[in-house]
Amino acid sequence: MLRLAPEGYLRFVQSEKYVATFGGAEANVAVSLANYGVDAAFVSKLPEHEIGQSAVNSLRKFGIDTSLIVRGGKRVGIYYCEKGASQRPSKVIYDRAGSSIAEAKPSDFNWAKIFKGADWFHFTGITPALSDGMSKITLKAVQEAKKRGVTVSCDLNFRKKLWSKEKAGEVMGEICKYVDYCIANEEDAKDVFGIEADNTDINTGKLNADGYISVAKKLTDRFNFKGVAITLRESLSASDNNWSGMLYTGGQAYFSKKYAIRIVDRVGGGDSFGGGLIFSLREGYDPQKAIEFAVAASCLKHSIKGDFNLVTKAEVETLAGGNASGRVQR
Repeated sequence: MLRLAPEGYLRFVQSEKYVATFGGAEANVAVSLANYGVDAAFVSKLPEHEIGQSAVNSLRKFGIDTSLIVRGGKRVGIYYCEKGASQRPSKVIYDRAGSSIAEAKPSDFNWAKIFKGADWFHFTGITPALSDGMSKITLKAVQEAKKRGVTVSCDLNFRKKLWSKEKAGEVMGEICKYVDYCIANEEDAKDVFGIEADNTDINTGKLNADGYISVAKKLTDRFNFKGVAITLRESLSASDNNWSGMLYTGGQAYFSKKYAIRIVDRVGGGDSFGGGLIFSLREGYDPQKAIEFAVAASCLKHSIKGDFNLVTKAEVETLAGGNASGRVQR
């Protein structure tokens, strides 16, 4: 997508110019993985004009394989992002109707070619929310992935501005039958599947971490997931959050350390968590090390402007290993 944002902390109604960058949930994950040294490819549909090419170029610069991107259609989806501060929340406005990917056809994607040599496929709940057509294409994608023995991960990523809770539950309930690893935040499991943690209020920042074990177990029992990862955000304000996570796998829950973060840019935080988790699981990290890596990666992303998490494996490992001082590296 094309991201248009007022400079700094200006509001939409104040801004006379917008900063243009590119991003999007699955693209953000691909960039994270590429920065850790993984060969990552991005599958989508973008128009052939210069804005579409600019979107492709934004991925190529980080080493993403863009050869599987279908070209066609009329427009790139846009989202407008107003950055919040203190008690004023950030705001996002979507302008995605009629985008190339929203109007994609099943015949646009050759899954045999796409999955040749692949070992992992990741998608988010945003993609099937774009249109009924994309719901069907996403279901086909996960079916074809599982047919070929490809590991599938999904970030539920419920977006109320794109579809209703009822429609999300219906569609994702079918798609998740083919998912191995599910990623969610403190709201997604409740909004999509009606599963919530006890004694938790996301608006006050009060989280009962133990309650998420029950959430993960219920999700696992329903869909037979190999693992469920849940990000735990304690939102003290738009500027300050406490950040941690949990990985539930093999009937056991593993909690990461907690970070107190001062937010530069929150967008892409969940995607950077997903990228870190996929990397660590593919590398064969044990569950505790995997959740520590994913949370540390996402913690660092909150300090970076734009959608992409522009950090290295070494930087994530340094933070995950306990060096959170932020001292100048010379």
